Amino acid sequence: MDYQTNLSRRQTKTVMIGHVPVGSSAPVVVQSMTNTDTADAAATVKQVYELWRAGSEVVRITVNSPESAAQVANIRRQLDDMGCNAPLVGDFHFNGHRLLAQYPDCAEALAKYRINPGNVGKGSKRDEQFSAMIRAAIDYNKPVRIGVNWGSLDQAKMARMMDENSKRAAPLTSEALMREMLIQSALENAAEAEDIGLPSERIIISCKVSSVQDLIKVYRDLGGRCDYPLHLGLTEAGMGSKGIVASTAALSVLMQEGIGDTIRVSLTPEPGESRTKEVIVAQEILQTMGIRSFTPLVTACPGCGRTTSTFFQELAQKIQHYLRDQMPVWRNQYPGVENMSVAVMGCVVNGPGESKLANIGISLPGTGEVPVAPVFVDGEKTVTLKGEDIAEDFKVIVEDYVRLNYAEGGRLRQSDPPKIQKTIPLKAI
Repeated sequence: MDYQTNLSRRQTKTVMIGHVPVGSSAPVVVQSMTNTDTADAAATVKQVYELWRAGSEVVRITVNSPESAAQVANIRRQLDDMGCNAPLVGDFHFNGHRLLAQYPDCAEALAKYRINPGNVGKGSKRDEQFSAMIRAAIDYNKPVRIGVNWGSLDQAKMARMMDENSKRAAPLTSEALMREMLIQSALENAAEAEDIGLPSERIIISCKVSSVQDLIKVYRDLGGRCDYPLHLGLTEAGMGSKGIVASTAALSVLMQEGIGDTIRVSLTPEPGESRTKEVIVAQEILQTMGIRSFTPLVTACPGCGRTTSTFFQELAQKIQHYLRDQMPVWRNQYPGVENMSVAVMGCVVNGPGESKLANIGISLPGTGEVPVAPVFVDGEKTVTLKGEDIAEDFKVIVEDYVRLNYAEGGRLRQSDPPKIQKTIPLKAI
């Protein structure tokens, strides 16, 4: 996948999660998480595979019980047999120290361990259990994400910092104190992991909150106080447009400032909705910002009184779905195709101009216009479509363009001319 950003990135160490590099020298990595019971190996394999096919480069799974830990190695084997190389991250809370010790196959199969220091243990057991998980990471040569969450901060640390703050001449506000608790927890636990023996090149940290402004403030501060790679994500972002807008607002500001090395958009799926939507949203955030390219995106007009027909909306949707569905195959077969631009426009006002600016564009007739659809390829009008098969005819043009321009590393094969160079015969309406 192409890495296009001209934005400067904060300099960090590079951490390897399996074969995937994370850090300032690598592209921003998209990751997701399953919502299956990991003890159900078949369901988990299916969802990991779907997320990977959609473009999730790292997938996190819950490891919360002996039954789930016992299935991790089996899940890894099945994914390997399916050709899925997505690194698996184990999400541990409360009992991770026991599960890693009792299920060595699980510890080995995972590519990274996610540790929440607020849920490692209480009182005197806390240090012992945290140390056990870090030593497992050392023994199995695995990286760790120390993931602090505002909803599960260490209670003893909170009480201590609140007491100290109350004695200040100018106490911090409750919001500022909460942010400082998050940052100190992440940095202190990372330092403790290094003291135990985990190399700094195997540590990623995160400080997740559910407020956009708090997330921006936390990561701006955190990014200036360490050189660990940072995982970005608005926790409990919500569902539908609210979750998408909130995640986009927070992540876009931070990445524009060069902060963030791996991201997740934590959407609550609507009933019956695919888990892959959060992957698509994360990709589209990065792509629309010009940071990375994942799949050809379709430019389409919003419609107005000139475009009373819904045909252009349906065509834009069909083409976008078609392009995304093809990417698992095209990604390896046609390098660079993710940078292709496609325009589906609904009338003569902006249609021809936008179509000429795209690699491939079609300007559909609006209300009262001649019922023909000129197609532009790299700025030149090449064909005119009409009739009931416009969608299928246009899809053929897209397929030919991809085949001719992105095969063999993106070099146009001069010996293989385009199949469509003339006007397609007009068809009866």
